[in-house]
Amino acid sequence: MSVMDGKEGTPWRSPGRIALGDPERHGWWWKTLMVGWVLWLATITVTVLTGNPNLVPTLILLGSFLVPFCVVLFAVERLRGNVTALQLILAFFVSGVAGVLGASLLEANLQQSLWLYGLVGLIEEFVKGCILVVLGWRLTPKSASQGALLGATVGAGFAAFESAGYAFNAALGTHGIDLAALLRTEVIRALLAPVGHILWTAIIGAALFGIAGRRARPDDPGYTWSIWVAVAYLGAAVLHALWDSMSSIASLLALLATGNTAQLLQYGFLLRRDADAVQSLSSVLYVCGLIVVSLAGVVTLWAVIRHYRPRMRRGRT
Repeated sequence: MSVMDGKEGTPWRSPGRIALGDPERHGWWWKTLMVGWVLWLATITVTVLTGNPNLVPTLILLGSFLVPFCVVLFAVERLRGNVTALQLILAFFVSGVAGVLGASLLEANLQQSLWLYGLVGLIEEFVKGCILVVLGWRLTPKSASQGALLGATVGAGFAAFESAGYAFNAALGTHGIDLAALLRTEVIRALLAPVGHILWTAIIGAALFGIAGRRARPDDPGYTWSIWVAVAYLGAAVLHALWDSMSSIASLLALLATGNTAQLLQYGFLLRRDADAVQSLSSVLYVCGLIVVSLAGVVTLWAVIRHYRPRMRRGRT
């Protein structure tokens, strides 16, 4: 039953409220992406022409936040239920700040080891998962697709603030601001953002909300524990660890695949020709590895959403 706004047949909606079943989509995510891209290029041009260092923070913010924030806008036009666009935008910023702070505290004492990337994956996915649980506690109705969108929002916040940190570090050159390194870092992280933190947290959200939606009672909007939630979390953490460690994995595979270079390296020398071959093969393997991990994540998310898709009852249209 809907409330009328005074004109016959017109349902009233509160400002900013995403109404259940609202089909309106304005494509704000791609429009914002296009405008933001133009502004980013304009900022680069003015920075190069003027050499003004005060524009560097603008470059960092635009380059780091543009793609993740467009993910939030994508979610805004697709999430349904008792959630507002303002709440999603706030969730993006809150989850981003809380996520990087929590991960930094938990990772402060980690030492370089064989298990470093695995521990980082477990910690960061745990932090994002906790934020996702809190933000989505009262969201109804719960479904796998809803959870994936909210999870993507949480992951986008984490990715934006983390990318800003990486861009800032890249800009700190030995002879002043390294603009080329800054832009290279931003471009790479922006292109990879949708298949990084955003995708991994979306997997956790899809499993968490999918199970809750299937087993929830009408009077209980909370969650339902299942071993599959833990499996989804561990799966996302493994994908995260593989992604972070892909450079080391690619280098090791390249050494093993190029004959006796590994043995020569043990004696402290490597011919320039062999070194170039290892480096070239390592770069190819690195890119291929990222593609494989990305596809594994996309397929996993698709499988979870499909598995927990609401079943249509017979006799209903």
